[in-house]
Amino acid sequence: MSTHLAHGLGTDPVVPDWPPLTDAEVTGIVGPARVVWRSPRPLSAAAVVERGGRRLFVKRHHVSVRTAGGLAEEHAFLRHLREHGAPVVEVLAAVRRGEWTYEVHSAGTGTDLYRDALSWSPFRSPGHARAAGAALARLHLAAEGFTAPRRRVQPLVASFTVFAAPGDPLPRLGRYVTERPALAKALAGYPWRADTRRILLPLHARLAPHLPDLEPLWTHNDWHASNLLWDAAGEVATVLDFGMSDRTTAVHDLATAIERNAVQWLEPGFPVREEDAFALLDGYRSVRPLTQAESAALPELLPLVHAEFALSEMDYFHGVTRSPENARLAYEYYVGHAEWFSGADGRRLLDRLSRRCAAAPRR
Repeated sequence: MSTHLAHGLGTDPVVPDWPPLTDAEVTGIVGPARVVWRSPRPLSAAAVVERGGRRLFVKRHHVSVRTAGGLAEEHAFLRHLREHGAPVVEVLAAVRRGEWTYEVHSAGTGTDLYRDALSWSPFRSPGHARAAGAALARLHLAAEGFTAPRRRVQPLVASFTVFAAPGDPLPRLGRYVTERPALAKALAGYPWRADTRRILLPLHARLAPHLPDLEPLWTHNDWHASNLLWDAAGEVATVLDFGMSDRTTAVHDLATAIERNAVQWLEPGFPVREEDAFALLDGYRSVRPLTQAESAALPELLPLVHAEFALSEMDYFHGVTRSPENARLAYEYYVGHAEWFSGADGRRLLDRLSRRCAAAPRR
Protein backbone atom coordinates (compact mmCIF):
# COMPACT_ATOMS: atom_id res chain seq x y z
CA MET A 1 0.00 0.00 0.00
CA SER A 2 1.32 3.44 -0.87
CA THR A 3 2.05 5.88 1.91
CA HIS A 4 -1.13 7.53 3.17
CA LEU A 5 -0.85 11.29 3.69
CA ALA A 6 -3.12 13.59 5.67
CA HIS A 7 -4.00 17.26 5.64
CA GLY A 8 -1.87 19.40 7.89
CA LEU A 9 -2.47 22.89 9.27
CA GLY A 10 -1.20 24.41 6.05
CA THR A 11 -1.68 23.49 2.41
CA ASP A 12 0.92 20.70 2.14
CA PRO A 13 0.07 17.04 2.88
CA VAL A 14 1.79 15.52 5.90
CA VAL A 15 2.43 12.12 7.40
CA PRO A 16 -0.64 11.42 9.58
CA ASP A 17 -0.45 11.44 13.35
CA TRP A 18 -2.58 8.29 13.45
CA PRO A 19 -1.88 5.09 11.47
CA PRO A 20 -4.41 4.51 8.68
CA LEU A 21 -7.15 1.92 9.09
CA THR A 22 -6.39 -1.49 7.57
CA ASP A 23 -8.67 -4.17 6.14
CA ALA A 24 -7.83 -6.50 9.03
CA GLU A 25 -8.62 -3.80 11.56
CA VAL A 26 -12.03 -2.90 10.14
CA THR A 27 -12.87 -6.62 9.80
CA GLY A 28 -12.31 -6.89 13.54
CA ILE A 29 -14.88 -4.14 14.08
CA VAL A 30 -17.59 -4.71 11.46
CA GLY A 31 -16.91 -8.23 10.15
CA PRO A 32 -15.45 -9.14 6.73
CA ALA A 33 -14.85 -5.82 4.97
CA ARG A 34 -12.34 -3.92 2.90
CA VAL A 35 -11.25 -0.30 2.93
CA VAL A 36 -12.25 1.54 -0.25
CA TRP A 37 -11.18 5.08 0.73
CA ARG A 38 -9.13 6.57 3.55
CA SER A 39 -9.91 10.05 4.78
CA PRO A 40 -7.09 12.63 4.69
CA ARG A 41 -8.55 14.50 7.69
CA PRO A 42 -5.82 14.85 10.31
CA LEU A 43 -7.40 14.48 13.76
CA SER A 44 -8.39 10.79 13.60
CA ALA A 45 -8.15 7.80 11.28
CA ALA A 46 -11.27 7.24 9.17
CA ALA A 47 -12.29 5.30 6.11
CA VAL A 48 -15.18 4.24 3.94
CA VAL A 49 -15.35 0.44 4.00
CA GLU A 50 -17.39 -2.08 2.03
CA ARG A 51 -19.13 -4.97 3.77
CA GLY A 52 -21.44 -7.28 1.92
CA GLY A 53 -22.15 -4.73 -0.80
CA ARG A 54 -22.93 -1.95 1.70
CA ARG A 55 -20.66 0.98 2.41
CA LEU A 56 -20.00 2.06 5.98
CA PHE A 57 -17.93 4.81 7.55
CA VAL A 58 -15.50 3.74 10.29
CA LYS A 59 -13.59 6.22 12.42
CA ARG A 60 -10.91 5.46 14.99
CA HIS A 61 -9.96 7.74 17.90
CA HIS A 62 -7.33 7.39 20.59
CA VAL A 63 -9.03 7.09 23.99
CA SER A 64 -7.29 10.29 25.10
CA VAL A 65 -9.38 12.09 22.45
CA ARG A 66 -12.72 10.22 22.59
CA THR A 67 -13.90 7.66 25.11
CA ALA A 68 -17.09 5.68 24.60
CA GLY A 69 -18.79 8.20 26.89
CA GLY A 70 -17.53 11.10 24.80
CA LEU A 71 -18.85 9.49 21.63
CA ALA A 72 -22.18 8.76 23.30
CA GLU A 73 -22.81 12.50 23.66
CA GLU A 74 -22.59 13.24 19.95
CA HIS A 75 -24.32 9.98 18.99
CA ALA A 76 -27.33 10.90 21.13
CA PHE A 77 -27.52 14.20 19.25
CA LEU A 78 -27.31 12.38 15.90
CA ARG A 79 -30.14 10.05 16.88
CA HIS A 80 -32.32 13.00 17.89
CA LEU A 81 -31.66 14.69 14.56
CA ARG A 82 -32.53 11.56 12.57
CA GLU A 83 -35.74 11.14 14.54
CA HIS A 84 -36.69 14.70 13.61
CA GLY A 85 -36.01 14.34 9.90
CA ALA A 86 -32.49 15.73 9.55
CA PRO A 87 -30.37 14.14 6.79
CA VAL A 88 -27.63 12.78 9.02
CA VAL A 89 -25.86 9.42 9.06
CA GLU A 90 -27.09 6.53 11.19
CA VAL A 91 -25.00 5.52 14.20
CA LEU A 92 -24.39 1.77 13.97
CA ALA A 93 -21.81 1.05 16.69
CA ALA A 94 -19.25 2.43 19.12
CA VAL A 95 -16.55 -0.06 20.16
CA ARG A 96 -13.55 0.09 22.50
CA ARG A 97 -10.48 -1.99 21.56
CA GLY A 98 -7.49 -1.42 23.83
CA GLU A 99 -6.30 2.17 23.47
CA TRP A 100 -8.69 2.87 20.56
CA THR A 101 -12.35 3.82 20.33
CA TYR A 102 -14.14 3.11 17.06
CA GLU A 103 -17.40 4.48 15.72
CA VAL A 104 -19.33 3.03 12.79
CA HIS A 105 -21.88 4.99 10.77
CA SER A 106 -23.85 4.52 7.59
CA ALA A 107 -22.05 6.16 4.67
CA GLY A 108 -24.88 8.57 3.89
CA THR A 109 -26.46 9.43 0.55
CA GLY A 110 -25.14 11.88 -2.01
CA THR A 111 -21.76 12.61 -3.55
CA ASP A 112 -18.74 13.71 -1.51
CA LEU A 113 -17.75 16.50 -3.89
CA TYR A 114 -15.25 18.02 -1.44
CA ARG A 115 -13.76 14.86 0.05
CA ASP A 116 -10.19 15.67 -1.01
CA ALA A 117 -10.47 19.41 -0.35
CA LEU A 118 -8.79 20.98 2.67
CA SER A 119 -11.23 21.60 5.48
CA TRP A 120 -11.36 25.37 5.04
CA SER A 121 -11.54 25.34 1.25
CA PRO A 122 -14.33 27.53 -0.16
CA PHE A 123 -17.57 26.40 -1.75
CA ARG A 124 -17.46 25.73 -5.48
CA SER A 125 -20.20 28.29 -6.04
CA PRO A 126 -22.55 30.68 -4.22
CA GLY A 127 -25.26 28.16 -5.06
CA HIS A 128 -23.55 25.60 -2.85
CA ALA A 129 -23.15 28.24 -0.14
CA ARG A 130 -26.86 29.05 -0.24
CA ALA A 131 -27.79 25.35 -0.14
CA ALA A 132 -25.45 24.83 2.81
CA GLY A 133 -27.07 27.74 4.67
CA ALA A 134 -30.55 26.35 4.11
CA ALA A 135 -29.42 22.90 5.27
CA LEU A 136 -27.90 24.37 8.42
CA ALA A 137 -31.19 26.09 9.24
CA ARG A 138 -33.11 22.84 8.76
CA LEU A 139 -30.61 21.10 11.06
CA HIS A 140 -31.21 23.74 13.74
CA LEU A 141 -34.97 23.25 13.52
CA ALA A 142 -34.47 19.50 13.95
CA ALA A 143 -32.15 20.11 16.92
CA GLU A 144 -34.83 21.91 18.92
CA GLY A 145 -35.92 19.89 21.93
CA PHE A 146 -32.56 18.17 22.44
CA THR A 147 -31.84 19.27 25.98
CA ALA A 148 -28.68 17.36 26.90
CA PRO A 149 -26.13 19.38 28.90
CA ARG A 150 -22.98 20.57 27.21
CA ARG A 151 -20.28 18.00 26.65
CA ARG A 152 -17.73 16.84 29.17
CA VAL A 153 -14.19 18.22 29.02
CA GLN A 154 -12.33 16.56 26.13
CA PRO A 155 -10.12 17.70 23.26
CA LEU A 156 -11.41 18.89 19.89
CA VAL A 157 -14.84 20.20 20.83
CA ALA A 158 -15.97 23.61 19.57
CA SER A 159 -17.71 24.82 22.70
CA PHE A 160 -19.03 28.28 23.58
CA THR A 161 -18.55 29.09 27.25
CA VAL A 162 -15.76 31.66 27.71
CA PHE A 163 -17.37 34.42 25.65
CA ALA A 164 -20.96 33.20 25.97
CA ALA A 165 -22.15 35.56 28.72
CA PRO A 166 -21.84 39.24 29.66
CA GLY A 167 -19.29 40.21 32.25
CA ASP A 168 -15.56 39.66 32.35
CA PRO A 169 -14.63 36.54 30.32
CA LEU A 170 -11.23 36.16 31.99
CA PRO A 171 -12.47 34.16 35.02
CA ARG A 172 -14.34 31.82 32.66
CA LEU A 173 -11.21 31.53 30.52
CA GLY A 174 -9.19 30.73 33.63
CA ARG A 175 -11.59 27.89 34.52
CA TYR A 176 -11.47 26.60 30.94
CA VAL A 177 -7.67 26.42 31.09
CA THR A 178 -7.57 24.92 34.62
CA GLU A 179 -9.88 22.09 33.54
CA ARG A 180 -7.37 21.16 30.82
CA PRO A 181 -3.92 20.63 32.37
CA ALA A 182 -2.23 20.00 29.02
CA LEU A 183 -3.58 23.31 27.71
CA ALA A 184 -2.32 25.10 30.82
CA LYS A 185 1.15 23.71 30.17
CA ALA A 186 0.97 24.63 26.49
CA LEU A 187 -0.05 28.21 27.28
CA ALA A 188 2.73 28.68 29.83
CA GLY A 189 5.07 30.00 27.15
CA TYR A 190 2.61 32.51 25.70
CA PRO A 191 1.21 35.88 26.91
CA TRP A 192 -2.32 34.51 26.64
CA ARG A 193 -3.92 36.68 29.30
CA ALA A 194 -2.45 39.87 27.86
CA ASP A 195 -3.33 38.86 24.29
CA THR A 196 -6.88 38.02 25.34
CA ARG A 197 -7.28 41.39 27.09
CA ARG A 198 -5.80 43.30 24.15
CA ILE A 199 -7.47 41.52 21.22
CA LEU A 200 -10.47 39.43 22.27
CA LEU A 201 -11.98 41.37 25.17
CA PRO A 202 -12.84 44.45 23.04
CA LEU A 203 -14.62 42.11 20.61
CA HIS A 204 -16.54 40.51 23.47
CA ALA A 205 -17.59 43.94 24.73
CA ARG A 206 -19.37 44.53 21.39
CA LEU A 207 -21.07 41.14 21.57
CA ALA A 208 -22.03 41.19 25.27
CA PRO A 209 -25.29 43.23 25.04
CA HIS A 210 -26.82 40.63 22.69
CA LEU A 211 -25.86 37.48 24.60
CA PRO A 212 -28.75 37.28 27.10
CA ASP A 213 -31.28 36.95 24.27
CA LEU A 214 -29.59 34.02 22.48
CA GLU A 215 -31.26 30.66 23.12
CA PRO A 216 -29.02 27.64 23.83
CA LEU A 217 -29.07 24.95 21.14
CA TRP A 218 -27.02 21.87 20.30
CA THR A 219 -25.15 22.66 17.09
CA HIS A 220 -22.78 21.11 14.55
CA ASN A 221 -19.86 23.56 15.03
CA ASP A 222 -17.81 22.40 12.02
CA TRP A 223 -20.03 23.39 9.10
CA HIS A 224 -17.87 23.46 5.99
CA ALA A 225 -18.21 22.11 2.48
CA SER A 226 -16.26 18.89 3.08
CA ASN A 227 -18.65 17.80 5.86
CA LEU A 228 -21.58 17.75 3.43
CA LEU A 229 -22.68 15.27 0.75
CA TRP A 230 -24.47 16.66 -2.30
CA ASP A 231 -27.26 15.55 -4.63
CA ALA A 232 -27.39 16.08 -8.40
CA ALA A 233 -29.33 19.34 -7.98
CA GLY A 234 -26.62 20.90 -5.81
CA GLU A 235 -28.54 20.52 -2.55
CA VAL A 236 -27.21 19.01 0.68
CA ALA A 237 -28.11 15.32 0.84
CA THR A 238 -26.28 14.29 4.04
CA VAL A 239 -24.54 16.10 6.90
CA LEU A 240 -21.39 14.46 8.27
CA ASP A 241 -19.02 14.67 11.24
CA PHE A 242 -20.55 15.79 14.52
CA GLY A 243 -17.31 15.34 16.44
CA MET A 244 -17.14 19.02 17.41
CA SER A 245 -20.82 19.40 18.24
CA ASP A 246 -21.89 20.86 21.57
CA ARG A 247 -24.52 23.07 23.18
CA THR A 248 -23.90 26.60 21.86
CA THR A 249 -26.49 28.76 20.00
CA ALA A 250 -27.91 28.73 16.47
CA VAL A 251 -26.26 32.00 15.52
CA HIS A 252 -22.91 30.79 16.87
CA ASP A 253 -23.14 27.85 14.45
CA LEU A 254 -24.11 30.15 11.57
CA ALA A 255 -21.22 32.48 12.38
CA THR A 256 -18.85 29.49 12.43
CA ALA A 257 -20.09 28.44 8.98
CA ILE A 258 -19.47 31.92 7.55
CA GLU A 259 -16.07 32.26 9.25
CA ARG A 260 -14.79 28.91 8.00
CA ASN A 261 -16.16 29.01 4.47
CA ALA A 262 -16.08 32.66 3.39
CA VAL A 263 -12.64 33.73 4.65
CA GLN A 264 -9.87 31.84 2.86
CA TRP A 265 -7.59 31.33 5.84
CA LEU A 266 -5.20 29.08 3.92
CA GLU A 267 -4.53 31.70 1.22
CA PRO A 268 -2.04 34.59 1.53
CA GLY A 269 -3.77 37.73 2.69
CA PHE A 270 -6.94 35.83 3.71
CA PRO A 271 -9.14 36.88 0.76
CA VAL A 272 -12.88 37.06 1.49
CA ARG A 273 -15.61 35.51 -0.65
CA GLU A 274 -18.35 37.94 0.32
CA GLU A 275 -20.81 36.50 -2.18
CA ASP A 276 -20.52 33.12 -0.45
CA ALA A 277 -20.99 34.71 2.98
CA PHE A 278 -24.16 36.48 1.87
CA ALA A 279 -25.46 33.40 0.04
CA LEU A 280 -24.94 31.23 3.12
CA LEU A 281 -26.73 33.80 5.28
CA ASP A 282 -29.61 34.23 2.81
CA GLY A 283 -30.02 30.46 2.43
CA TYR A 284 -30.21 30.09 6.19
CA ARG A 285 -32.79 32.86 6.59
CA SER A 286 -34.94 31.44 3.79
CA VAL A 287 -35.67 28.52 6.16
CA ARG A 288 -35.20 30.02 9.63
CA PRO A 289 -35.34 33.84 9.87
CA LEU A 290 -33.09 35.28 12.54
CA THR A 291 -34.45 36.95 15.64
CA GLN A 292 -33.56 40.59 16.24
CA ALA A 293 -30.98 39.52 18.83
CA GLU A 294 -29.45 36.95 16.46
CA SER A 295 -29.24 39.49 13.64
CA ALA A 296 -27.43 41.93 15.93
CA ALA A 297 -25.17 39.24 17.41
CA LEU A 298 -24.06 37.58 14.15
CA PRO A 299 -21.42 40.11 13.02
CA GLU A 300 -20.18 40.49 16.60
CA LEU A 301 -19.88 36.72 17.08
CA LEU A 302 -17.91 36.15 13.90
CA PRO A 303 -14.52 37.27 15.33
CA LEU A 304 -14.90 35.03 18.42
CA VAL A 305 -16.43 31.73 17.22
CA HIS A 306 -13.01 30.22 16.57
CA ALA A 307 -11.58 30.96 20.01
CA GLU A 308 -12.51 27.94 22.14
CA PHE A 309 -11.81 25.48 19.36
CA ALA A 310 -8.36 27.03 18.86
CA LEU A 311 -7.66 26.45 22.56
CA SER A 312 -9.06 22.92 22.30
CA GLU A 313 -6.69 22.23 19.40
CA MET A 314 -3.81 23.58 21.45
CA ASP A 315 -4.79 21.18 24.25
CA TYR A 316 -4.82 18.31 21.74
CA PHE A 317 -1.53 19.16 20.05
CA HIS A 318 0.31 19.59 23.34
CA GLY A 319 -1.30 16.81 25.38
CA VAL A 320 -2.04 14.12 22.77
CA THR A 321 0.13 14.38 19.66
CA ARG A 322 2.99 16.20 21.45
CA SER A 323 3.57 18.66 18.61
CA PRO A 324 4.97 22.02 19.82
CA GLU A 325 4.83 23.43 16.28
CA ASN A 326 1.15 22.61 15.83
CA ALA A 327 0.41 23.93 19.31
CA ARG A 328 2.11 27.18 18.28
CA LEU A 329 -0.02 27.35 15.13
CA ALA A 330 -3.14 26.77 17.22
CA TYR A 331 -2.18 29.69 19.46
CA GLU A 332 -1.67 31.86 16.38
CA TYR A 333 -5.15 30.76 15.30
CA TYR A 334 -6.57 31.85 18.68
CA VAL A 335 -5.00 35.30 18.44
CA GLY A 336 -4.65 35.84 14.70
CA HIS A 337 -8.22 35.22 13.54
CA ALA A 338 -9.58 37.66 16.12
CA GLU A 339 -6.89 40.18 15.22
CA TRP A 340 -7.76 39.93 11.50
CA PHE A 341 -11.37 40.87 12.20
CA SER A 342 -10.14 44.05 13.87
CA GLY A 343 -8.28 45.04 10.70
CA ALA A 344 -9.62 46.74 7.58
CA ASP A 345 -10.67 43.60 5.68
CA GLY A 346 -12.29 42.01 8.70
CA ARG A 347 -14.18 45.16 9.66
CA ARG A 348 -15.40 45.54 6.08
CA LEU A 349 -16.85 42.02 6.12
CA LEU A 350 -18.50 42.57 9.50
CA ASP A 351 -19.95 45.94 8.47
CA ARG A 352 -21.45 44.51 5.28
CA LEU A 353 -22.88 41.52 7.11
CA SER A 354 -24.36 43.87 9.69
CA ARG A 355 -26.10 45.87 6.99
CA ARG A 356 -27.31 42.65 5.35
CA CYS A 357 -28.74 41.46 8.65
CA ALA A 358 -30.43 44.80 9.38
CA ALA A 359 -32.13 44.88 5.98
CA ALA A 360 -33.86 41.48 6.26
CA PRO A 361 -37.15 40.62 8.02
CA ARG A 362 -36.73 39.06 11.43
CA ARG A 363 -38.68 36.77 13.67
